[in-house]
Amino acid sequence: MALYAKVDVDTCIGCGNCEGIAPDIFDLDEEGLAYIKLDDNQGVTPIPEDQEEDLREAAEECPTSSIVLQGHPLND
Repeated sequence: MALYAKVDVDTCIGCGNCEGIAPDIFDLDEEGLAYIKLDDNQGVTPIPEDQEEDLREAAEECPTSSIVLQGHPLND
């Protein structure tokens, strides 16, 4: 099953844990907040299967639980 992700920028504190754990998935924007690189944090592009383990670890290590994971696209 595909896995989709999005960072809640309202709760992200820009600690950089996610980028350190999964640099192929996450980056920090000009404000220092994390986002999903694959689809510019839209949550509509499935995460490649070979990166799902890193994604899950990053979500677990997020101190503000700002990384949202779903089995379907995340539309606002």
